[in-house]
Amino acid sequence: MDKERLTIEMNIKDPSSIVIKIWRWLSDFLQSVKLKYVNLGYGYSCNVATILIFALILPLLVQLTGLKLHHSSHLWTIQLDTKTIISSAMLLVLFGLYWAKRSTPVYMVDFACYKPEKERKVSVESFLKMTEESGYFNEEAIQFQRRISRKAGLGDETYLPSGITAQPPNLCMIEAHLEAEAVMFGALDALFKKTWVQPRDIDILVVNCSLFNPTPSLSAMIVNHYKLRTNIKSYNLGGMGCSAGLISIDLVKDLLKLNPNSYAVVVSTENITLNWYSGSDLSMLLANCLFRMGGAAILLSNKSSDRGRSKYELVHTVRTHKGADDKSFNCAYQREDESGIIGLRLARELMVVAGDALKTHITTLGPLVLPFTEQLKFFVSLMRRKLLKRSRVKPYIPDFKLAFEHFCIHAGGRGVLDELQKNLELSEWHMEPSRMTLHRFGNTSSSSLWYELAYIEAKGRVSKGNRVWQIALRLGFKCNSAVWKAVRDMPIVGDWRGNPWDDSVDKYPVNVPTASSSSS
Repeated sequence: MDKERLTIEMNIKDPSSIVIKIWRWLSDFLQSVKLKYVNLGYGYSCNVATILIFALILPLLVQLTGLKLHHSSHLWTIQLDTKTIISSAMLLVLFGLYWAKRSTPVYMVDFACYKPEKERKVSVESFLKMTEESGYFNEEAIQFQRRISRKAGLGDETYLPSGITAQPPNLCMIEAHLEAEAVMFGALDALFKKTWVQPRDIDILVVNCSLFNPTPSLSAMIVNHYKLRTNIKSYNLGGMGCSAGLISIDLVKDLLKLNPNSYAVVVSTENITLNWYSGSDLSMLLANCLFRMGGAAILLSNKSSDRGRSKYELVHTVRTHKGADDKSFNCAYQREDESGIIGLRLARELMVVAGDALKTHITTLGPLVLPFTEQLKFFVSLMRRKLLKRSRVKPYIPDFKLAFEHFCIHAGGRGVLDELQKNLELSEWHMEPSRMTLHRFGNTSSSSLWYELAYIEAKGRVSKGNRVWQIALRLGFKCNSAVWKAVRDMPIVGDWRGNPWDDSVDKYPVNVPTASSSSS
């Protein structure tokens, strides 16, 4: 693994007491890449059946045109005969096979994000006051949450469920169910209304929620509420963290290949009522300061008739899983603290593990999306470092801005966004959707990517042909991407249903200090 980037903080409490804290930041994951991940990326784009078909097509194409090389003049001449006609027929058959075996396009018809009621809004100061009055935390834990909250990048209009804001907090199963129903049904109601699709028309349902998995399942709750068909293909994904939304998209893509002429719905959310940590272990308190209430519903289709009304076409999904490595697997773990209170513990190695996962992931993704010139420069730089053994040779950092017009980077926290911006050399304009989503809605886990895309649309920035990169990473350790291509212009938002920025987009962007500006 690459050298770690460390920040050392020294605090002298008195002449006999000195506290030294060492923070690990995201490693410079573009400084070292492995060739096997580059090969993996090319493997995604090279289908064996396609290669074999074209290997047969090329010789037949020569036969079809009657092209032959005259040995004396080296000139191409055209000769038509019976063999040409037979070759033409075979060529048409092969083209038909290729057409039948090609990947079925997957369209995102539309999506909707849930915006809670105004009563659920909580400012930074009211959040801190609530933590103090709850009686759960000791003074050290209160001061820790105060420091984190004031520099985390969250604004004063994020949302918390009623079970947490109640005095005293009412962290029970009933409140968790109420939160889940409000979020999921709120997003789905808006989605069905704006797409004019009836619940009974849904063929596939995938729900992802990492930490709340009741019985009956969340997907069963949706089936019951909307009275979906008895032959609905429903799935419930749990424990997969903030990148689970893109895992759901990848699953739906595979399911739509096997189920032609179908509609699929993905519901991405996280339930925080029963996962609010009420102990004083500082490694488990970070989630309280970042996670907020939210969710999204996405309608996908493989019907050719839906292309005209859809917003995007799915181009690529890439998944990277580093769970085989023990350090990656254990860097974020749900467990009990010394008092027996369950919480999500974040290890010190988290940022280093994240950097390694991102390095592997973008090395795999690069060959799929980067222009040929960027791939060539990157490959030459890589080979120089590998063959010449010159560690001091500065690697070429691919310009992903040439591959995408818009970036939706999971709004997990200000620190990760700062480091990703630096490593990928992105501008403030590219980072704006992620930073503003974190400020306005907080970390809504797997659904944050859709709040970011909604922001881009609310600003009228999407044009036909624009490419959108959604990337998220989380527990396990996983890093996942989805690449979308806009199939039509979206200069203005005509229907604000399901777009949570309807009453606040004109106020943004706002100034959100980065880590470097805060420390200066």
